[in-house]
Amino acid sequence: MPSVRVRENEPFEVALRRFKRICEKGGVLSEVRRREFYEKPTSVRKRKAAAAVKRQQKKLFQERARMTRPQFG
Repeated sequence: MPSVRVRENEPFEVALRRFKRICEKGGVLSEVRRREFYEKPTSVRKRKAAAAVKRQQKKLFQERARMTRPQFG
């Protein structure tokens, strides 16, 4: 769990903003949302496989777009 020490003469709002930024960078909120409900192991594998396929298709699409782009120069 991220923690923030409030500095001398530092407004609470600034410390809260710093805490939120640290939580965002650490992925705390996304982890809590992911663990909110139990997900069966088969569902986890299925979701990860779908994400891998999506990543691969995106990469392939970007490569094709780069190859068909007109070359100026």
